[in-house]
Amino acid sequence: MTSATATLASPVRPVSRVRGTTLAALGMACVGSSVAVSATIVDAPLFTLQAVRYAIAALILLVTFRLTGRRVPRPRGTEWLWLAAVSVTGLVIFNVAVVRGVDHAEPAVIGVAVAAVPVLLAIVPALVRRRRPPVLLAVGALVVTAGAVLVQGTGRTDAAGVGYAMLALACEAGFTLCALPVLLRLGPAGVSFHSVWMAAAGLAVLGIGTEGARAAGELDLSDAVAALWLAVVVTAVAFLLWYAAVGAIGAGRAGLFTGVVPITAAVGGVALGGEIPGPLVWLGTGVVAAGVALGLRAAADEGA
Repeated sequence: MTSATATLASPVRPVSRVRGTTLAALGMACVGSSVAVSATIVDAPLFTLQAVRYAIAALILLVTFRLTGRRVPRPRGTEWLWLAAVSVTGLVIFNVAVVRGVDHAEPAVIGVAVAAVPVLLAIVPALVRRRRPPVLLAVGALVVTAGAVLVQGTGRTDAAGVGYAMLALACEAGFTLCALPVLLRLGPAGVSFHSVWMAAAGLAVLGIGTEGARAAGELDLSDAVAALWLAVVVTAVAFLLWYAAVGAIGAGRAGLFTGVVPITAAVGGVALGGEIPGPLVWLGTGVVAAGVALGLRAAADEGA
């Protein structure tokens, strides 16, 4: 049994379940704030800003290791490939999809696409193990996605916006699934640190090649504030919370909480001057909560 399979298949103790669900909800709340923030940086040099963001996040994670007296775990062999996959899909391409996507579609469209991740995370790990996906867990994931659609609505978009939304969906799922083979040995902090510095290096090269070596000088104060928020809250904090949750309760259960993303995105939109959520948002929030409850209950009953 591989480390990834062991993580997915092992039973979850009640204490771990409570801790894991709390961490997953908090982590996805942090990620949800990125949708609204990304709408403020569509005119900034994308690769350069994201490189700065991930460099700051890597520094924060490195300092965390030092302050806690822990050594940075060193990847071995194919672990480097899995970490590179996490970095490329979940960090580099995902953020390009989100930032470019909100230039073609309302944040709602991107948020709804990301909220469909629970379905993939409920089904794919079981298929990898050549097992039938837990039916009620999959149903709970579908309910979460339906609630997310109610929260965000369909929104304005064009063909490019739909394409970016689907790309964001695939990359968000890859962010979790590609980490499973290395999460048990490297731990949440190790996976987060290595994937983040890889993303910073790759984006710096892309930034210099496409935007020029002086692109960092084009970042204004609002860009810097956005980069700092993305680095601290959406990257360093959210990554540690999310990978700890996946390690505690598994990808399928943790995936249910991606339904928190569009809710947080809607709240973030209000904070940045948007409209107050209407009745459908509150209805969708209730549906998301019901889907999460159903999925978690099903997982406990079926030993998923």
